[in-house]
Amino acid sequence: MRLLRQLARRKLRTTLTILGITIGIWALVVFSSMANKINALVEGGSQYFAGKVLVTDATNIAVGAGITPMNIEVADQIRDLDGVAAADPQIQMSYDMELGGFGAPDTVLGAVPGADEGLETFPINAIQGRLLTPEDEGSNVVVFGSDLARKKNATIGGTVEIRDVEFEVVGILEPTLTAPDTSAVIPLQAAQELMIASLPAPIQAAFSPDELISQVVVYPEPGVDDADLAARIEAGVDNVQTLTGAEFDEQVDSATAIFNAIIIGVAVISLVVGGLSVINTMAMSVAERTREIGIKRAIGGSRRRIVRELMLEAGLIGLLGGLIGLALGAVVVVLANEAGRDSGTILFDLTPGTAIFAVAFSTILGIVAGIIPAWHAARLDPVEALRYE
Repeated sequence: MRLLRQLARRKLRTTLTILGITIGIWALVVFSSMANKINALVEGGSQYFAGKVLVTDATNIAVGAGITPMNIEVADQIRDLDGVAAADPQIQMSYDMELGGFGAPDTVLGAVPGADEGLETFPINAIQGRLLTPEDEGSNVVVFGSDLARKKNATIGGTVEIRDVEFEVVGILEPTLTAPDTSAVIPLQAAQELMIASLPAPIQAAFSPDELISQVVVYPEPGVDDADLAARIEAGVDNVQTLTGAEFDEQVDSATAIFNAIIIGVAVISLVVGGLSVINTMAMSVAERTREIGIKRAIGGSRRRIVRELMLEAGLIGLLGGLIGLALGAVVVVLANEAGRDSGTILFDLTPGTAIFAVAFSTILGIVAGIIPAWHAARLDPVEALRYE
């Protein structure tokens, strides 16, 4: 209470200083929450690609995009190579014909359950209904990711249209904070029918639906190096390209580095703006309380006590600014996520670690910024301070 009374002696100055810190911490919280979401997507991708090789057509614009059709015979060719434990042919394509938007795109994944021979380690569980089974081949059923289910108002037993074809919803996946949340998983045969319907007429005439896939997920045998297996696949199978877990990490590192640089930039701005504001406020406070400090020194107050009191005041300014900034940032995050929830666009993830860091950062910032004025006050000569007008 005594510290609050000291700060309240100059309400406008203290308020403006707290406001400066608040703005910086607000920006730090919002950008950090966005980075958390991006990092969760990246981490999920890293977990998915770890220990496997993704094979796509060599003409794809981006490795692993899964947008150019291949003949399913590619999967058979890959299975015959040394070091391959399983080859899972799949189709991955956009949910509808419209592309774009921010965040993970809505996708359709067609696959045969069990084709991975039990080697898939990425955890996928149903929170409602069930997962697909091999017996679902030949039927139009779908398992939705959590975000996409919310966006499409999908319910167990209900029906939805995917590319103008009606599917029965048999399951909804539990949230993973990564790509499966925006995916619709259907049997491979149904995905093949959707894909061939979207292709130009000449390609439709050249293929039958059951020949089409867009990617093969390859699982190496124990002890086989992913990179070596990828090289053998590219050498042994014509017109394909591969993507390993290490290569995926290299692709996304540059993107995540940009977001991390933004967070560092926001932190530096908070440090400069907030720190200078605190230094200015505490320096003026020391000047106004010179006689008071002189009296404390004259009656036996130690320099350490003077430094401690002023640094605590500066730390309190930082703490208040951090708490207010965190509250405002949390409001923005919640409102933005709620606004995009119906469309499946969840852009922010405010974690306890981010909240604790923001408040701790602002408090430490205040304490550090208060060191210079506090040290200056502690070095005042008591006699000269008492004469100060």
